[in-house]
Parts: sequence; C-alpha cells; structure tokens
Amino acid sequence: MPLDLTPDQLLSTTRAVRKRLDLERPVPRSLIEECVDLATQAPTGRNRQRWHFIVVTDPDRRRLVGDIFRRALTTGGGQPPTERDLPRMFAHPGTMERISDGLRHLHDNIHRVPAFVIPAIEGRTEGASVLDQSMTWGSILPAVWSFMLAARARGLGTVWTTAQGPLEKELADALEVPYDEVMLTAFIPLAFTIGTDFKPARRVPREQVLHWEQW
Repeated sequence: MPLDLTPDQLLSTTRAVRKRLDLERPVPRSLIEECVDLATQAPTGRNRQRWHFIVVTDPDRRRLVGDIFRRALTTGGGQPPTERDLPRMFAHPGTMERISDGLRHLHDNIHRVPAFVIPAIEGRTEGASVLDQSMTWGSILPAVWSFMLAARARGLGTVWTTAQGPLEKELADALEVPYDEVMLTAFIPLAFTIGTDFKPARRVPREQVLHWEQW
C-alpha cells in the first residue's frame, strides 16, 4: 500500500538511503514494474523515449554486479571537489561524515541488497555537444527521479550512485549491454526501507542559490 504522503512531503523526503535499506526483505517484481511505468511518464527530449531500466535480482548476478560495484568504488573517478564546492559540502557539521559512513556500509553490504536498478539510455555523450548532452541527460534524469519518487511512495529506498562510471564497460559486458550504443547512467540499490519516517535534508539557504533577473 502506498504511503500517505502529500506531494510536498514526497518531494522533500525522498532521501539517498544507504544504511536504512532492508537487506532481508525481497522487493516484489510488481512494485518495480509500477515504478518503471511511472518513470516512463517523465518528459523526454523530442519524445524519443530512449530510456532503459536494467533490474538485477538474481542472487548470482547480484554477487557479480556487486563485485564490480565494490571495485568501481575503490577505483574512484570524477573530479575532486573545488574550493567553491567545499563550503556547501561542509555547511552542516557531520553531514559528509554520515554520507561516508553510509557509503562504507553500502560497500560492505552491496551483495545483500535485494535489487539493483541500472538506468540506461541509448546513445553516448563522449565528445557530444552541450546541446546533445543536455537532451540525453535531460531525458534520463527526470525518468530516474520519477522512479525514485515512485519507490519512496511505496516504502522503498534508493540512492543514486555513479559507481558504475569507472568500470562501466565491464558492467555493460556483465549485463550484456551493447556498450557502444547504450550508456549506463547510474547504479541504484533498491530495497524496502527500515522505517519510513524520513525528513527533509538540511540545505544551504535559498538566498545562496536563488537569482532574480540576473546572476
């Protein structure tokens, strides 16, 4: 049964869930299908609907994919935070420590998470123009966020990770994805949550991010 959440509550309490994923309770296929149905109602550039959702629940395949996830985390990747990033990242004491602790927990228990959802999109953005990149990512990101909102409404927890990035080709091979044609955009653990009482996150003040008429 869906949680009794208002739209504002749903939008403000869909958190990145790591330590509160229920590792013992399977997620029914029907719930995942409902979330995908809602995800594909999201806007999509030129109505091309190039999105795909790869769901992994088989225990042996989860172990294989979980091993890639772990190794990808230790591989690293991406640009380090800039001096401009740091004040916001550490605006609220303890936040980054909790995130790091949650990530370690996820690393150690990824094989126990009952389902992985790996959103993908046809086409790759390496060397693409800003316009092509924006249309590609602007098609998959709204769909995935809709999936995550739908999951939250059903008592499920998610966390967007980019752990697939450094080993995307290996993950694509493991899932029989045509790497040259399809881009794996995220790696999302999915499970019921331990409790459903999530709260809005602490964020930097509106005054730091809202601009009227000009920068």
